[in-house]
Amino acid sequence: MTTDREPPVILWFRRDLRLADNPALQAAHATGRPIVPVYILDEGSAVRPIGGASRWWLDKSLKALAASIMERGGSLVLRRGDSEAELRRLIDQTGATCVMMNRLFEPDGWARDTDIAHALKADGVEVKGFNGTLLTRPGSVLNGSGGPYKVYTPFMKALRAQLEPPAHTTGPCDLSGAPEVDSDDIDAWGLHPTRPDWSGGFLGEPGEAGATRALSAFLQSGLKSYDDDRNRPDREGTSRLSPHLHFGEISPWRAWTAAYDAAGSDGSSAGQADKFTNELIWRDFSAHLFHHFPTLPTDAFRPEYDRMPWINDAAQIEAWTKGQTGYPIVDAGMRELWTTGFMHNRVRMIVASFLIKHLLIDWRKGEAWFWDCLMDADLAQNAQNWQWVAGSGADASPYFRIFNPITQGQKFDPDGVYVTRWVPELKRLSPAFVHSPWTAPPEILRAAGVTLGRTYPKPLVDHAEARQRALAALKTINSQGEAWPED
Repeated sequence: MTTDREPPVILWFRRDLRLADNPALQAAHATGRPIVPVYILDEGSAVRPIGGASRWWLDKSLKALAASIMERGGSLVLRRGDSEAELRRLIDQTGATCVMMNRLFEPDGWARDTDIAHALKADGVEVKGFNGTLLTRPGSVLNGSGGPYKVYTPFMKALRAQLEPPAHTTGPCDLSGAPEVDSDDIDAWGLHPTRPDWSGGFLGEPGEAGATRALSAFLQSGLKSYDDDRNRPDREGTSRLSPHLHFGEISPWRAWTAAYDAAGSDGSSAGQADKFTNELIWRDFSAHLFHHFPTLPTDAFRPEYDRMPWINDAAQIEAWTKGQTGYPIVDAGMRELWTTGFMHNRVRMIVASFLIKHLLIDWRKGEAWFWDCLMDADLAQNAQNWQWVAGSGADASPYFRIFNPITQGQKFDPDGVYVTRWVPELKRLSPAFVHSPWTAPPEILRAAGVTLGRTYPKPLVDHAEARQRALAALKTINSQGEAWPED
């Protein structure tokens, strides 16, 4: 293609679906050339396709991004197919001589993008990559030996010691001037579920504006009591920023600086900001581990745990996915997940521990279910967190730490508010029995309208027996005589 205009820059959006604090966009704008923004739905590459709930979020987030770009005079190009092929087609159509993007750091995405960059550069197209998704690039926080950290706390301290928050940017006001090219109809992509549409209860407001509102709401009402309330599923104590961060609708640095700005000089609030930003660092820690250890989603980080004698009972897996285990806090979490595309963080640990240790189900099966059902499904965090619970990961909770779903419910949902919201068949049971209905006297169950095995399932397993079975399984791969307390 020939043109008298200066060749445009292609801005390749991926998981950076925002205009503010977007380093690739800022670099593209600094060239003074027209910008051709594009999103490519590449489902045939080595990168794992996103799950159903994430597809729902992506659909709305892309529509919000397209509207924001249109307000500034531009147009978001949508393409479906092989990333390199679509980029080349767009280069041919526009005459672009430069592609800018915020890098993906998962090993498969990194390798694919590197191959594309080398191929395009060989044909005279400049390719530049930036970090628009993490606090720090993987490889930039290393231990004293020059290798990756495998323990969170020293990683956290090292990251904090080298902090350099970037300046806040709002993005270009004018995105007009790019050549017009063909674009897909996003509704034809079928990202929104149909037949059936099970997304009716999904929570959140996808898009950059929704991310900004979620952050503001958290800072106004949740930050001051974050350390206590974040473990309480019966309260609105978490930030709900995870899907916004995953899709890059807000920069993690924006969340970081806003938390400390909101805390101000109040010492206690500053401590809460530390707790909140530690969660952002854990997100980075997961990404850094995955970047350095590419088999994190498929292989136990500690290889001996791949010898675990899993049972993988299909009927019990199905009962777990449907929230029919007979343990109310577990069932509430699984039903919340299916209904809303979200699950409270404390409950995620409880349901994961139950699947792995009470039922002896391979953690990879749980990871796959979460991948499909979570709107905030992030491969690095999903794999890292499941391996953390399984005891097989880096800096993991030891396998012998087995959550008691009864006492966990009593501690973090003492009045049964969370359980009865998602397991309404138990709503007439008192808090004394709502986390263990099988312990209620028959007359109490009758008065509450609960018939175990009919209106609500009996427990799939006995907690004490399941715990002993899990510890026996651990002994087959670990003969060390360790003290095994109950949690």
